[in-house]
Amino acid sequence: MSDPLSDRFLELSTGKASFAGGQHIFNQDDAITRLYHVRAGAIHLVRYQADGNVAVLQRALPGMVLGEASVFSSRYHCDAVAVTNSEALVIPVNSVRRLLRSDHVFAEAWASYLSHQLQQARKRAEIASLKTVAARLSAWLAWNDGLLPSKGEWKSLADEIGVSAEALYRELAKRGKFFSHETS
Repeated sequence: MSDPLSDRFLELSTGKASFAGGQHIFNQDDAITRLYHVRAGAIHLVRYQADGNVAVLQRALPGMVLGEASVFSSRYHCDAVAVTNSEALVIPVNSVRRLLRSDHVFAEAWASYLSHQLQQARKRAEIASLKTVAARLSAWLAWNDGLLPSKGEWKSLADEIGVSAEALYRELAKRGKFFSHETS
């Protein structure tokens, strides 16, 4: 994230919050009172599908804003779940709204950040449109410089590309991706 956003979020922060892996941070339809600037860990925005699958809408990593699409909403549109132990700055959403109206440098940095997030969402949509596990994994690897996450995060990767963990593991085994240097 660009410096104007990070600097201002630090100024606006009312403190830090820590989340254990698996912990829900907010749920769909909760009232929006805060955003989170992720400092450590990984947090997913998710929707639970009728068939039991999880659709990952965002994988928020350090430097990213969790809940940014909800700045002008009254309720969250999905759930937020910490994938790993995570830490975030807590930012009152009303402070962000005021700053967007009064600080053009911040507003421009925010627009740039949202543009980047939209590009990422389009990439995820492109992956979701692919029919096979192999094609989805290949596309994901293409946008992530061919780097596979650690073995402990493969379930999250499966959720992110919209396949079962077992199907992903089978595809990785076909590709010989169980080497220790790629799973550490």
